[in-house]
Amino acid sequence: MARSSSRIRLYIDHPLGPDKRVTLSREQAHYLFGVMRLGAGDDVSLFNGKDGEWRAGVVESSKRGGVLECLERTAPLQMPPDVWLVFAPIKKDRTSFIVEKATELGAARIVPVQTEYTQSANRVRTDKLQAHALEAAEQCGGTFVPPVDDVAKFNKLLAGWDQSRHILFCDEAMVGEKAALPTDTGPWAIFIGPEGGFSDRERDALLAMSCAHPISLGPRILRADTAAVSALTLWQHSLGDWT
Repeated sequence: MARSSSRIRLYIDHPLGPDKRVTLSREQAHYLFGVMRLGAGDDVSLFNGKDGEWRAGVVESSKRGGVLECLERTAPLQMPPDVWLVFAPIKKDRTSFIVEKATELGAARIVPVQTEYTQSANRVRTDKLQAHALEAAEQCGGTFVPPVDDVAKFNKLLAGWDQSRHILFCDEAMVGEKAALPTDTGPWAIFIGPEGGFSDRERDALLAMSCAHPISLGPRILRADTAAVSALTLWQHSLGDWT
């Protein structure tokens, strides 16, 4: 009797649907058949960020490849609320942490931004960060993978900003004040500064935007990675799909 392995989730860049077959890459085959020890007849959960989650059976397996066949859809595509995380990259491992947690917490888009105090923008590998987002979606049961943009320069990002998208500006200058979230509906973006925060010029530019809402994250100054998690959690609790 074949054993169920649907706890194993795999992102596939391939259309999914009734009776569709998926040819595995060598790396995917190694993971499923070499690492996880699956074989013909075992089940895997597949998602592609478009067609929901599908239970698929192993039809062919080898060390260099394999074929899966979609059997039934087990979950529909669940889109996150329309909130972006705009953050200044920091050290490599902590930047990866931000991307992983933003994916788990339901960010719809992740936008690294180069600010005046950003020290790590030139070392950002967008492909690596996108892979971290993909892995986080696999592990947390998500059916959508947020895109990770190339690093944008702060001034250019604001110059082309769509004013219909509200900005939740986490302002270190407001530390100690009570966190009071706005109630405006519609698309949002959360802005998190680098170590040292936004510069005075950047802060003034944000405060001059009618769509920006400055907010304190409590009585203590948080590290950038902690601030990203805290701000997304507060937003989701008040305005997102946790309400």
